Amino acid sequence: MFKNVIVKRPCKAMVEGITSAPELGKPDYELALKQHDDYIEALKQCGVAVTVLEADEAYPDSCFVEDTAVITRKCAIISNPGALSRRKEAEVMLPTIKKFFSDDKIEYIKSPGTLEGGDVMMVGDHFYVGRSARTNEEGIRQFIEILEKHGLTGSEVPLELVLHLKTGVNYIENNNMLVSGEFITKPDFEKFNKIIIPEDESYAANCIWVNDKVIVPKGYPTVEKRIKEAGYDVILVDTSEYKKLDGGLSCLSLRF
Repeated sequence: MFKNVIVKRPCKAMVEGITSAPELGKPDYELALKQHDDYIEALKQCGVAVTVLEADEAYPDSCFVEDTAVITRKCAIISNPGALSRRKEAEVMLPTIKKFFSDDKIEYIKSPGTLEGGDVMMVGDHFYVGRSARTNEEGIRQFIEILEKHGLTGSEVPLELVLHLKTGVNYIENNNMLVSGEFITKPDFEKFNKIIIPEDESYAANCIWVNDKVIVPKGYPTVEKRIKEAGYDVILVDTSEYKKLDGGLSCLSLRF
């Protein structure tokens, strides 16, 4: 069960954030703020304490806090983002992490290793790590070494098409996994009960489990229906403005 969640308010500069889909247009900042309010409210409905950090205009993508750290039940691992414009975001997050973890429980991914939290999926005490354009072989090596030091395990998942691992696969506990695209047939996930996400709703593969509820992006009826059929309470949150920056529900928080 999660007790704490960290989020960061979107800054006005988010409209200039990194995107692979410029055809979707720039985010509407006021609407993004409202959607972020709704996201925080949904998290609170799941029974967690939400730490809300102020917006930081120096970093357009800084609302996507998931990429700055991986928080396990044993330690916090400060990432080293592969996107150069985002590298300092991990440093900026450190004082907040120190409010929850002592120095001996904080670890660091160091250059030339790169790792972004969006490439890490926690399944109990095992962590799947996507090798992507943002997370490299050296970053994964360091990450798994840190996990093993703390009695945890990890394994690499090569990515072919998606930006981050959790763009296309997400674990929602109880052996249930949302899978789309290249992840439907990956042998890494054979042992799980796969909830298949149709191609036209692939964005909604990025849902988050928070204390037996699943937060699902609004506007993807097939995904919503399949998660409800799997026995979960569903909370819908519109993330249209974050989709324009390749962002989804998991990207917007650190949950631990």
